[in-house]
Order: sequence, then structure tokens, then C-alpha cells
Amino acid sequence: MELRKDPVTQSWVVLGKRDSLGEAHDCPLDPEIVDKQPAILSYPAEGTWQVRVIAHPDPLYRIEGEPSRLAEGMYDKMGATGAHEVVIECRQHDKRMSQFSDEELDRVLSVWGARIADLKKDSRFKYVSIFKNQGALAGEEFSHAHSQITATIFVPRRLKYELSAAYDWYKEKERCIFCDMVRQEEKSGKRIVDVQGDYYALCPYASRVPYEIWVMRRRHNHLFEQPRAGSNRKHLAALLGRVLRRLEKVAPAFHLVVHTSPNTRSKKGELAGYWKTLADDYHWHIEILPIVEARSKSYSIKEVYFNAALPEQAAEQLRAIDPNS
Repeated sequence: MELRKDPVTQSWVVLGKRDSLGEAHDCPLDPEIVDKQPAILSYPAEGTWQVRVIAHPDPLYRIEGEPSRLAEGMYDKMGATGAHEVVIECRQHDKRMSQFSDEELDRVLSVWGARIADLKKDSRFKYVSIFKNQGALAGEEFSHAHSQITATIFVPRRLKYELSAAYDWYKEKERCIFCDMVRQEEKSGKRIVDVQGDYYALCPYASRVPYEIWVMRRRHNHLFEQPRAGSNRKHLAALLGRVLRRLEKVAPAFHLVVHTSPNTRSKKGELAGYWKTLADDYHWHIEILPIVEARSKSYSIKEVYFNAALPEQAAEQLRAIDPNS
């Protein structure tokens, strides 16, 4: 595997051939198989695990090596240094995240935070991504409930856009753009789907796909992995569970991504000395992009999105769904 940079879009692309991981008769994430492999993290640490983190069997990124950048004429490339892990979210093979209890979801959220914090101790890694693809249309890799973690030596382009916009907003207004967004949506109420404690689920004003939802805390915090005093994560778990149960009524598959701040221990490249206001201008959040059809224009157009469902109407429809039915 190697990383190549597109000089026009500034995107890094992973190139190389991966092995086929088509599931055999036994699921590779079932407990009797996973128990024979080294664990990166088990929760709880003693006794029978309920959530377990293992190395991805065919990783995009490998922990060994240094992120040395090489020139190939006008182009840049690097070795695919990083980390790639699988979070096995429960022991039962056929249980979806929407079916988790609040306690089970809270365990998964805690493991996500613990792995982000641990991987950020490595100064080589500029960003740690948590993502979940559920359903065949979303490119789900294993049928057992799981999410994935990647630590990369670059900041993904989407995050760079967010960071730049947040920085510019704060520079002009001395306020967090995400905090302003939550206050605006709270005042309007039209795009709010659900609320639990200090956490909000809303359809963004310029939703890219039908029923897109962002989950975020009303009070400011740039680090998902470091909850601040009063940020009851059980409220977040309860809200996320209800959101997923609502979405399953309208969408067969989804992408879920945790957006948190980059690794400030990384002192090279695009982050060097630039994000001095990061703790004030950025705000962690979870983005969920449902896939409502196999050939969605929302995904084929990419950077200029088409969405036939107004977010106000989508939020109204989602609010009307009983998440416990």
C-alpha cells in the first residue's frame, strides 16, 4: 500500500491491492474466533468482554514505519503508515447497533473515545477517524456489528475544510461556528429531530443526502475523547439509539463518522503552528449519512450534492417516527 496526493484537490489516496475478506461459514468477528487473536482493547478488561478491539485483518494502514514523503516529479507520495482497527461492538452476530440498549451503546462510545486518546499519543498520527458502515449499500465489510478506526499521517480533506471554516469563523466573530449552529437550530426548531439532556440530533440546513443527521452537544468541546464535566455520555447513547431506530424506518443503510479534533502532538505539515485557537473554534460531532437508494444522485455528484428531501421535511418525518415501536 502507498499514499499518493492529488495536487489539485489535496486529497490523499490509498493505492494497492487488498486481500478478499469475503466471509466464510464462520464470521471472523464471532467471539470464538476473536478470542484466539490478540486484543488491542477489551471492555470490560476482566471477565467476558462485551466490546473488543482488534487489528484489522487486512489493514489499509500499518503501524510500522515513518511517514517519509517522497517526490515523484511534481507529485508526492508516502508509505501507508498508520493504524487500522476493528471495533467488535457486541458478542451477538445478528444484533444491529439500533437494537443496542443505552448501556451497550455507552460501552461502544467509551471504547471509541479510549482508542482515539490512545492513538493520539503517537505523534506520527495527525488524525484518528471513527467510522461505521452499516448495510450492503454502505459497503459494510462484515455482517457482525462493528465499526472501524483509522489513524492517519494526514488530515482527511473533509476535516481540513471543516477546520479551515471553523478557524475563519472564530477569527471573525470569536465564536464557535458549531455552537452558533446548535443555537440557531434550537431557536428555529424546524430541523431538530430529537434531544436528550445537552445533546441534539438535527438535520443540517444544507443536508447533503435525505435524512442526514448530525448529533452534537450543545456545550462546547473540541475533543470527543475527553468528555467535559456534566457531559453525561449516557444521554448521548440514548439519543444515538433513538436516532438509529428512526433512520432504520426510512433508510436500509448508513455511514456514521465521528468528527473530532486532529492530533495536536503532530507538529509537522498543515497543522504546524496554525490551529492556535483549535480548542475554541472546533466542536466534535457525529455525522450520519443514510443511503436511501442504490443509485443516489447525492453520492454520484459528490462535491455538489443533490438532495430531493428538504431537511425541514426530513426532520418533521423523523420526529413523527416512534423510535421504540
